[in-house]
Amino acid sequence: MELLKILRECNKNNQCTQHELAENCHFTLGKTNNLVNNLLEKGLLKNAENGFGVTEAGQNLLEEHRVDNAIILAAGFGSRFVPVTYETPKGLVEVFGERMIERQIKQLLEAGITDITVVVGYKKEKFEYLIDKYGVKLVYNEEYDTKNNLATVYHVRHLLKNTYILTSDNYFTKNLYNKYEFEAWYCAVKSEGYTPEWCLQIDDNNRIVDVEIGGTDMWHMYGSVFFSQDFSDTLVPLLEKAYHTPGTEDDYWEHVFMNNLESFEMYINPQGPNVVYEFESLEELREFDTSYRENSKSETMSLLSFIFNIKEDEIKNIKPIKVGMTNNSFRFSISEKQYVCRIPGQGTENLIHRNEEYESIQAVQPLRITENIVYIDPKTGIKISEYETGSRSADEQNEIELRKSMNLLRELHTSGIVVPHHFDIKQQILFYEDLCKTHKAVLFEDFSEVREKMNDLLSVLEKMDLPSVFCHIDAHVDNILVLPDGKLKLIDWEYSAMCDPVIDLSMFALYSNYNQEQLENIINYYFENGPTDEERLRIYMYISLSGFLWSMWAQYKQALGVKFGDYTLKMYRYAKNYYKKSMELMGERKYESTK
Repeated sequence: MELLKILRECNKNNQCTQHELAENCHFTLGKTNNLVNNLLEKGLLKNAENGFGVTEAGQNLLEEHRVDNAIILAAGFGSRFVPVTYETPKGLVEVFGERMIERQIKQLLEAGITDITVVVGYKKEKFEYLIDKYGVKLVYNEEYDTKNNLATVYHVRHLLKNTYILTSDNYFTKNLYNKYEFEAWYCAVKSEGYTPEWCLQIDDNNRIVDVEIGGTDMWHMYGSVFFSQDFSDTLVPLLEKAYHTPGTEDDYWEHVFMNNLESFEMYINPQGPNVVYEFESLEELREFDTSYRENSKSETMSLLSFIFNIKEDEIKNIKPIKVGMTNNSFRFSISEKQYVCRIPGQGTENLIHRNEEYESIQAVQPLRITENIVYIDPKTGIKISEYETGSRSADEQNEIELRKSMNLLRELHTSGIVVPHHFDIKQQILFYEDLCKTHKAVLFEDFSEVREKMNDLLSVLEKMDLPSVFCHIDAHVDNILVLPDGKLKLIDWEYSAMCDPVIDLSMFALYSNYNQEQLENIINYYFENGPTDEERLRIYMYISLSGFLWSMWAQYKQALGVKFGDYTLKMYRYAKNYYKKSMELMGERKYESTK
């Protein structure tokens, strides 16, 4: 391999001196001199003016080790780079005016690697232009948001040969790629002190003999990888086995390598300081590319800068705290004070009336039961609030916190607050049903039959004299904060409106996936003297109707490309089960319907 590395360098530049060859190959000058003489004797090199030329025999030998292709992994979200990645995939972020993925593509092309595949997922459409600009191919990984890069590499396993594996968000100050490679390698950097990275133990020949997560003063995985054909042939069956093994959803492909080290021959490609960069956060990028201190090219950051009248680099300690079903949120600090910024999620502009949310937040402020709102835009829904230090979400299994939660809802319901908008579950069902049909959402097989059953319940509700008070509508443990002193706060008022108060109990049970016994507990906590038969019936009917409603909500979101796992199944099952319970409870009361 050492002979081949000298041969490769001479092929790239036939005017290299032995000093330059030694530096480029990380060999001593004495070793380099011996290797050059050996190649000359074998007829693989020839003396040239100011250097050494590769003979035809040497060229033929190099061709046996030609790199076949490169695969760039670009499917992930990049959660540690929020809020920039809410708008732009991390690989498309610019460093010194050049997108990181484009820099790597150009480096590959310069090295003669033209067969380049980019595996995309999150905001896949953003990468499409690369096909025309650089002639790359795109492969879509639909599991990008539910599995780690083991799945990403699995989906392109048929392309693994003599293959470079790159990560789209790496930045290299020099080109590490070559037309020819001779052994499988992993780019590695040596840490100074402790590092939490994947650390590598190597033998005297730089072969990786052990991998451990975290270490001190050690070489660690950092940057690109090269799979030789032998490495790929060994990896693929092990990769397939791991992919189909339950519990590997969060695994990296490197887990397969680490767990089967005895089967692989891989070496480190050692790099010195200031060559390989993996930016873990916007703050790290600011240190490298100082233009980001003033302008991060993010609308969200620009807005925060404007609201607080500060420079962008004063916004620090940015961390994602929630990737919810409706919104994305992140935490940040300014002058040691912490805040939370909420960014409305995809498709919510069709689902939520932000002006109504604004009215609700303004109305509830006198109760002092919600977070301290710093800013809210009634058009876009972007909201900034003070972060409640030491707070946590309520525990849905903690009786004390559940009792407090029900007391909090009762306080809201009896507050006398009136807002001009109402939550009409019948109209909401019609609205989401239309959205599902318009966007060709995949509905359940027996949807029409269940829809008729929902009409039965709506007909019963219409004949009741229903109370109308200010309700949260989205009350569940994730929206109830427990403060260090034990007090509770109710947050996220997107759906709040005037409605029948028992709907908040139904929603609470639904969101918490409660069984009948757990539902009975919160009913008893809320109703100090127990519910009437009609109140219990309304709770059951709202669970059924809301389950049906939220199943359509998720089906619409899925039609937009957002995944919800088994959420739709659970909600739809609540609709069916509590329709039956409602019918049973009505029994001989003979509520009229429009059957």
